Amino acid sequence: MAYRDEKLDEEKVFKDPVHRYIHVRDRVIWDLIGAREFQRLRRIKQLGTTYLTFHGAEHSRFNHSLGVYEIVRRIIENFREEPFWNDDERLLCLCAALLHDLGHGPFSHSFEKVFDLDHEDFTRKIILGDTQINAILKRVDPQFPQNVADVIHKTYFNKLVVSLISSQIDADRMDYLQRDAYFTGVSYGHFDMERILRVMRPKEDQMVIKESGMHAVEDYIMSRYQMYWQVYFHPVTRSAEVILSKILHRAKELYFANDFQFKLKPRHFESFFEQEVSLDDYLKLDENVVFYYFHIWQEEDDEILADLCRRFVDRDLFKYIEFDPADQYQQLIELKESFIQAGVDPTYYLEVDSSSDLPYDFYRPGEEEERLPIHLQLPSGELKELSRQSEIVESISGKKRTDHKLYFAKDLIDQLPDNDVSKQRIYDILKG
Repeated sequence: MAYRDEKLDEEKVFKDPVHRYIHVRDRVIWDLIGAREFQRLRRIKQLGTTYLTFHGAEHSRFNHSLGVYEIVRRIIENFREEPFWNDDERLLCLCAALLHDLGHGPFSHSFEKVFDLDHEDFTRKIILGDTQINAILKRVDPQFPQNVADVIHKTYFNKLVVSLISSQIDADRMDYLQRDAYFTGVSYGHFDMERILRVMRPKEDQMVIKESGMHAVEDYIMSRYQMYWQVYFHPVTRSAEVILSKILHRAKELYFANDFQFKLKPRHFESFFEQEVSLDDYLKLDENVVFYYFHIWQEEDDEILADLCRRFVDRDLFKYIEFDPADQYQQLIELKESFIQAGVDPTYYLEVDSSSDLPYDFYRPGEEEERLPIHLQLPSGELKELSRQSEIVESISGKKRTDHKLYFAKDLIDQLPDNDVSKQRIYDILKG
């Protein structure tokens, strides 16, 4: 029997708090889960620093990746007898779903910003490079690793396959909304996924939803909207991300300083500082390793690095206020000057952070492909864009919401003498 068709002697199951069970029967999928590059995802948190806000959010990219695989597996089961579906694409869809987050690094997006990296690039490198994952995929077919990478990169010719894991209603989003809601303990991310799966239909270039399932999709869209503003953009989480990025920037600055020597040489970070990151270096740096350095750096001779690491490890985070840099640009300049006069470095203890989200968008020519709209299939077979049928979705469609916060080390200002002019000036500005 060809490797692509090989089945396990008996079905393997993972007990899962969100989907109850995750079913694996394909030998290829089982082997991929056992590969070292996939097992590494156990050591990467799904929600980065969110555990400092919601203490249950300790789940990993490993959990989420299995969940996305399971949702795609269920979708394909429902598609089997449908026109427009080619079951030869089944294994490709399952592998792409399982491996879609393979390239995430420690603390994911915060880490990427500091070092100007893209986890999707590393997902591609892991799939196509000298890895256990690549060796397994090649056993299916020499072209198979490239096909998997193309699906994840959204360049695969069959757009229906791409839409299963990357669209405005895909398996990726359906898993992380429910999984993140479960582990954070909030109610916002829950929606009737079973109903959505039952009313999904394959078309030439994307999944569509039967009109009878519109209300379930409305619920999904609103769940996503609420999760972004109540969980993903929570200001306490963002405060932790600000400190995390400050630590990495400070460590990089000290690495290139001629007059500073680390007590523990930051060997795992060197290629990141030098911007010459090999795939091997990238795979060796997980969150356990990063935390080890943060613990050690609390004892470094540089006061700023030591203090920032202590804050992160002990959850002594920056305070925040509402602050719009466009309207309050002059105040920001004055704040930085006052921080300097107070002996507090604004580069590391003052930061404006902005978050924005577009919960749903209709089709806009020239925009990125994942913004293809959700279509409803009417009983006549005609397709209608979701926001044209749903007043709820129409009310938020195409509307980008942005939130700005100013984060600062309030304790360092508080400890200044009350008669300190710069202290008084800082609080005058902050009070507006």
